[in-house]
Amino acid sequence: MAGAIIENMSTRKLCIVGGILLAFQVIAFLVGGLIAPSPTTAVPYMSVKCIDVRKNHHKTRWLMPWGPNHCDKLKDFDEAVSRQIEANDIVFAVHVPLPSKEMSPWFQFMLFIMQLDIAFKMDNDLKENAEITLDVSLAYRDNKFDDWKEIAHAIEIRKLKCTFSSPKTLDSEGRHYDCDFLPFMEIGSVAHKYYLINIRLPVNERKGINVGIGEIKDIRLVGIHQNGGFTKVWFAMKTFLTPSILIIMVWYWRRITLMTRAPVLLEKVIFALGISMTFINIPVEWFSIGFDWTWMLLFGDIRQGIFYAMLLSFWIIFCGEHMMDQNERNRLSGYWKQVGPIAVGSFCLFIFDMCERGVQLKNPFYSIWTTEVGTELAMAFIIVAGICLCLYFLFLCFMVFQVFRNISGKQSSLPAMSKARRLHYEGLIFRFKFLMLITLACAAMTVIFFIVSQVTEGHWKWGDITIQVNSAFFTGIYGMWNLYVFALMFLYAPSHKNYGEDQSNGDLGVNSGEELQLTTTITHVDGPTEVYKLARKEAQE
Repeated sequence: MAGAIIENMSTRKLCIVGGILLAFQVIAFLVGGLIAPSPTTAVPYMSVKCIDVRKNHHKTRWLMPWGPNHCDKLKDFDEAVSRQIEANDIVFAVHVPLPSKEMSPWFQFMLFIMQLDIAFKMDNDLKENAEITLDVSLAYRDNKFDDWKEIAHAIEIRKLKCTFSSPKTLDSEGRHYDCDFLPFMEIGSVAHKYYLINIRLPVNERKGINVGIGEIKDIRLVGIHQNGGFTKVWFAMKTFLTPSILIIMVWYWRRITLMTRAPVLLEKVIFALGISMTFINIPVEWFSIGFDWTWMLLFGDIRQGIFYAMLLSFWIIFCGEHMMDQNERNRLSGYWKQVGPIAVGSFCLFIFDMCERGVQLKNPFYSIWTTEVGTELAMAFIIVAGICLCLYFLFLCFMVFQVFRNISGKQSSLPAMSKARRLHYEGLIFRFKFLMLITLACAAMTVIFFIVSQVTEGHWKWGDITIQVNSAFFTGIYGMWNLYVFALMFLYAPSHKNYGEDQSNGDLGVNSGEELQLTTTITHVDGPTEVYKLARKEAQE
């Protein structure tokens, strides 16, 4: 009778908690789909060709494409030829943002890609594997009457990957090559209102600089930044979720410390997962509104990497703790084969990120993919990380198979067990299947929404209602993994319900002080865990 009451209470608790979490999950998707705008905006910029005939080009002079102090402009290169202006005296100027607009710290970051308009000409053809050298400068100001202040200056090389669909004859002169976009610049904060980009294409025939790159007609940039409205919704979610996870973490750890035994490995890993989730949630991005913190993109990558590493480690350890065999696994060293690939893969991705975004803290024009050595190094890190990920999933699938095989063996012998032991194994089996179900649901929703966000136009329109699919993906998946961690700590916290002497001599058949629960780790007040004690005893019998 008592066992049935406990089971009914546990089932009722699961249903209530599941309903509440499902409601919050729906709200998380609706917040992104109905309230937030699209996550990012892409703005095209056409550079203006300015004339700089000074002898000392190395001395900084900022050329504005428009405004009261705009530069001396060229309409096209035919005008430059007629005016006998050399290529070294031409500067491509781009002002960010467009006229009558301002940038905002709410935009969070700026990413620029470059597209070159290169025309075919018989006497100036584009060579195979051609490289273009860019002398680029970036400046800012916060008032239209202030002087420009330099942020960065660099000389960068980009490989040109272009195709020409027409035959290279005189009749084809003037037609443009089809060239791939080139990575140009990434900056991790938008702390100023106005930005100015000056691009030079220095020509030195003796050194072979910018020789054989075809006839460049124009330089176009596409600037991508985060939408301010989406940033506010994102910050609001992080601000709300931070105390929620913190409260459940404090409650969870307090339940563990009240036990007379030391925390077991699974409990420590769940708590560490909560810490990593809190690390992501803490809304330090609020400070980026008032401070020029260009390292926020790198910091965000590190936080996500720590969480993913902890999540993958938790899945491995959770499976191991539910093997129900005679092996003692209450030590992290027992999982070195499975956790090792996670550590190696995470380290490789960290080094790759430091080689890319770490260098961009000093030089926003840098890209690891622009050189052969950098490309090979980046690919090596990514391949090693991919191999580690494949090994991890092989280990995980094998462990899941083992758990289900052991479950099948235990289920056939459940009726012959004592009441206490049967309730214990039923709890283990139910707990494992429950977590596997919600884990597969979370993973499936992540993959499905990612695919949908990639193949759709970014929004769905139902009558007068517009749903931003990409925003719903970000807020919904972010909220979902928070709820996942919340549910883990809530459902798997140790119970402190003790059954008295009357029950110990009745249906349960257990001693006073022994704890039984279907949804949490079954522990003993004076020992390690009942998982190991009962599992080994049953195996021996």
